Amino acid sequence: MTLDFSGDFSVVFRAYDDGIAYRFVTRKKGLIRIANEEATFAFSGDHPLWFAEEASFYSHQEQEYKKLRLGELNEGRQAYTPALVALPDGIKILISESDLQDYPGLWLCGDRRALYQLKGRFPQVVLRDSVTSDRDVKPLQRAPYIAETRGARSFPWRFLLISERDGQLIENTMVFKLSQPTQCASTEWIKPGKVAWDWWNANNVWNVPFRSGLNTATYKHYIDFASQYGIEYIILDEGWYQLGDLLAINPDIDVAELIRYGQEKKVGIILWVTWKTLLDQLEPALDRFAAWGVKGIKVDFMQRDDQYMVNYYWQIAREAAARKLLVDFHGAYKPAGLDRAWPNVLTREGVKGLEHNKWSADITPAHNLILPFTRMAVGPMDYTPGAMVNANARQFQVVFDLPMSQTTRCQQMAMYIVYESPLQMLADSPSRYLAEPVCTAFIAAVPVTWDETRVLQGSVGEYVVVARRHGAAWYIGAMNNESAREVTISLDFLKSGRYEMTWFGDGVNAGRCAMDYRHGQEDVTAQSMRSLQLASGGGWAALVKAIVP
Repeated sequence: MTLDFSGDFSVVFRAYDDGIAYRFVTRKKGLIRIANEEATFAFSGDHPLWFAEEASFYSHQEQEYKKLRLGELNEGRQAYTPALVALPDGIKILISESDLQDYPGLWLCGDRRALYQLKGRFPQVVLRDSVTSDRDVKPLQRAPYIAETRGARSFPWRFLLISERDGQLIENTMVFKLSQPTQCASTEWIKPGKVAWDWWNANNVWNVPFRSGLNTATYKHYIDFASQYGIEYIILDEGWYQLGDLLAINPDIDVAELIRYGQEKKVGIILWVTWKTLLDQLEPALDRFAAWGVKGIKVDFMQRDDQYMVNYYWQIAREAAARKLLVDFHGAYKPAGLDRAWPNVLTREGVKGLEHNKWSADITPAHNLILPFTRMAVGPMDYTPGAMVNANARQFQVVFDLPMSQTTRCQQMAMYIVYESPLQMLADSPSRYLAEPVCTAFIAAVPVTWDETRVLQGSVGEYVVVARRHGAAWYIGAMNNESAREVTISLDFLKSGRYEMTWFGDGVNAGRCAMDYRHGQEDVTAQSMRSLQLASGGGWAALVKAIVP
């Protein structure tokens, strides 16, 4: 429904089975300045909500989702979107946006005019900033307006995703439905896949005949590991170039040779870059990457979603696509439609992920069980799973160069099914994966794109069981918070016939040693029921494929 108003503007509404959305459309001449936008979401009572509170607009958007109540908020407490509100009778409402371009991102805060309201807040245009390093450009002065833009245009969609059961938050496609179609001239070159990642494990490999670190021999080892397990890419993260100059390569790393060696082994190279250095050297850097045969870039440390930075994302996506380069945004805001318009943008961070285990104890099982229903509800998230050293809360230690997880081994494995990311990292050291070939073979074989998703059971912050189909094969992943539980699932989503299920589950001693797991195979049908014994911080993962007569 479109409502036309005097003053050359309209409001467009859409209603779907799982939510509602609205946007403004203006028909004014020339450029206009938007002083502010009023977006108010009023609720009937003091409902609980999950709120990623942040003190400043200058943010990596990597906060924990705090469980608060609407009545606790005031205008001084703000959060980036999405935010999730729990209504009575199990109904949840998730608030976010889509088709965000040439405009600032939507944040939310309390409203002094009324209790139980969430009010939109938007970062104003930055007039003056300070470049403090190759990656940090901090706003110093903001304008009294949030955007200067074309007078004739559509503005971002504001939507409320409404779920009767928590699993619908994961199954939804609202951001995609509200995004514009692809602008890529061709897409056949875009290849999702897994990545052997170097930074989380600090290039720390062992049982090798060379000194590991930022050098060619170490990265050839990553390529050999990726090739052995059919992993499509490796990343050269921080250290491959001299910070501040993408054209000045670390003399200990022969990038051209690594690309040649990767091509020989059918493993592509993705290069990490800081956003400001890339902007300063955009054409020569991207042209060189394309000429080398690089497959993609990981762009980091934007830390903003004001109008200027939102436009930067679109610029990088467009320029990368012109050179057939994939993009992974880190230090990023949440997905809001860009990756449908430019599908070479495969994933992004904007999530408090596994990397925080390197310096904190914040990545708890409960945190991991909030993310699928909040941040992941709006699109792919580069959480970077795959820790092979696993501990419970009592045993967990912060070790920067040899990090671990606060989950069981099987929860880390299940993340490859539950967590959506078409560019999915294997965060741990090749040495750890090579020492665990059974688990590694399963992880490496899990697809990164899906034809169908069904959430079998789940509750925000508690547990979740997700079944995803790729072709004819089904993968099932279960994740649990700190409370051990038994969950019984039905396999009635399968078609008729007999299937072989290969599964990994928490071992009987996983509560004492989080690396303990069991695995096995069994025949199942659509009539089968399966009991999952989930330890504290535990998980379960399975592949189900048809038995050919």
